[in-house]
Amino acid sequence: MNSSSIGQPLDRVDGVAKVTGQARYAAEYPADGLLHGSVVCSAIARGRVRAIDASAALALPGVVWVLTHENRPAMAGDDESYEDEDAADGSPFRPLFDARVRYSGQPLALVLADSLELARHAASLVRVDYQPDEHETDLRAALPRAHDAPAELPEPRGDADAAIAGAEVQLALEYELANEYHNPMEPHASTVIYQPGGDLLVHDKTQGPQNSQQYLCNVLGLEPSRVRVLSAFVGGAFGSGLRPQYQLPLAAMAALTLRRSVRVALTRQQMFTFGYRPRTVQRLRLGASAEGKLQGLIHEAIGQTSRFEDFTEQVVPWSGMLYHCDHLRLDYRLTPLDVYTPLDMRAPGAATGLFALESAMDELAWATGTDPVQLRLLNYSETDENQGKPYSSKELRACYRQGAEAFGWSRRSAQPRSMREGEQLIGWGMATGVWEAMQKPASARASLSADGRLIVASATCDIGPGTATAMTQIAADTLGIDPARVHFKLGDSTLPTAPLQGGSFTVSSVGSAVREACLALARRLCEAARQLPDAPFSDASQLRCIDGRVQQGDDSQRAIDLLELLARHGSLEAEVDAKPGKQREQVASATHSAVFVEVRVDEALGTVRVSRVVSAIAAGRVVNPKTARSQILGGVVWGIGMALQEEALIDHRLGRCMNHNLADYHLPVHADIGDIEVIFVEEEDALVDALGSKGVGEIGIVGVAAAVANAVYHATGKRIRQLPITLDRLLQGE
Repeated sequence: MNSSSIGQPLDRVDGVAKVTGQARYAAEYPADGLLHGSVVCSAIARGRVRAIDASAALALPGVVWVLTHENRPAMAGDDESYEDEDAADGSPFRPLFDARVRYSGQPLALVLADSLELARHAASLVRVDYQPDEHETDLRAALPRAHDAPAELPEPRGDADAAIAGAEVQLALEYELANEYHNPMEPHASTVIYQPGGDLLVHDKTQGPQNSQQYLCNVLGLEPSRVRVLSAFVGGAFGSGLRPQYQLPLAAMAALTLRRSVRVALTRQQMFTFGYRPRTVQRLRLGASAEGKLQGLIHEAIGQTSRFEDFTEQVVPWSGMLYHCDHLRLDYRLTPLDVYTPLDMRAPGAATGLFALESAMDELAWATGTDPVQLRLLNYSETDENQGKPYSSKELRACYRQGAEAFGWSRRSAQPRSMREGEQLIGWGMATGVWEAMQKPASARASLSADGRLIVASATCDIGPGTATAMTQIAADTLGIDPARVHFKLGDSTLPTAPLQGGSFTVSSVGSAVREACLALARRLCEAARQLPDAPFSDASQLRCIDGRVQQGDDSQRAIDLLELLARHGSLEAEVDAKPGKQREQVASATHSAVFVEVRVDEALGTVRVSRVVSAIAAGRVVNPKTARSQILGGVVWGIGMALQEEALIDHRLGRCMNHNLADYHLPVHADIGDIEVIFVEEEDALVDALGSKGVGEIGIVGVAAAVANAVYHATGKRIRQLPITLDRLLQGE
């Protein structure tokens, strides 16, 4: 019987390469005569550059060139050329295009030198003369100037204002989240290797090599055949690599002009000069019956964006799909500021919107004297009421039940400040998580060599979740062969088309393409077996691939080994384009979770520690429970950081981030994290995609910040509605 590879905790296929240092990242590829670039960034938030004096830098031996807007090569002049697969509405930023300064940290020059150390020193000698203009970077101060976001929102249902006004329980609440910056282990970098004839081989930190390739070709007027982008290994991303960052075009421009290979690696401080999770203010009004049944809900959000693009994310629609409510209105607006455009960050919109919604639901539970889990079950929705469609599957009730049981929720004392151990106040909180399960068109190629090795390829990449491992398992399962005989090629713009890696849709999208390519290859194998003159088959119409052979039905005696077949027939290959099935149009699809958190708050000091988390996830079929568990662990840790630590501190007088380093921008470390238990709830879904998989990259973080905040309230009786919950806010809270 064929043993399935899917569902097995297979070790990462690239794990040995990573832990032994064999894996190379974008800034680690060697090249003869390689030049190093150091970026000079703007010190003002708005204005113009009068002049750039690079004479002191150029006087240093080994400094080759200083690239500015005054001497750059030709670039495209239209907005469309700068748009990429994840671009926001508006006019995308154009690095070194002109003298205008749009935000603090904007790249103004690139110093090229023989060594990285020399390039950075020389960059410190470049002098920029500015004509500054007044700037505005404070969302709170600019809220009155917000405008409607170019986002499609669900139509209002009923009359929310009237329903709330007539409700027995009414709440009017406001929540705020700070800017959060991407800080992956690998900073952004591009190594552009100049090849004979002017072709470019680019090693880029990206979540989409084909996206980076198309961007370079459009911006610099290059033929796609002249640019190849590789991203074999990516040291973390979760959004920061969805759009090409400015080091990529700067390195390419320098390489083309100097006809030499160039590397530009951003410093940790420069990682704070582009996309981030935007500061957002949310206002919710809830009306409910005395027992907590929702009767009216209004969710309004205002996020910040740049003056040149309208960054939109799905912040408020979750309030219309997660719970049943007949009267609902959603609103989402943007406030343009003198900042860079925000960027998708793990669970964009959902991590933000669910903090407010799930905090508000907890407040409703306290206001009505209802257990928080029971309140959510009371308002449970069997359908996505935004779309008016049933779910392809929804095991959220099981998430509540299994999560609560594992956590011991039934032992919770109902009153705030009623649980303690010595000087430690103990609080228990919970929240719901949800993320849309999506599938994008994707392509894959599968080929079997004469030695029986299966090579599968797609231009996706692996930002950390174990994509290569999952695709290996899907391919091995489809053809019924040992995963050790499978090699998955990725991270190359010349491979079959793949979408950006993001949104938790890589397995459903690329995985479906891999499956279909292997099925097509299996059909070719069966056809080749049928044509053998001495084939041991009595009914060739029943042939299938199983356990490394082509076999007639369940009769293992009527079979031919793949190695023997390939030796006689030669190698075989199949390539397919996969797209979502029409059955998805009739249903809504989402991943759900229930998160339970225990916090311990020092009564005297106000310090908060998350001592225990249980996260119960319903994500359809889990391809690899080991790597999937790691994804949830990472999401929970990120959610804890969002709740308690992460905050970009902006000096609005300068329009600049002050804590732009890993010493002052606080992130969770091992000492901050207690026990985390991950439960994958069994969920079968025959409609979401052929694999029945919904993805787990995003869902791990959704709801965590709210669960922490709710636990802090249970421990202290203080409701903190502004993240992060720092010591000063807790001591001064309600």
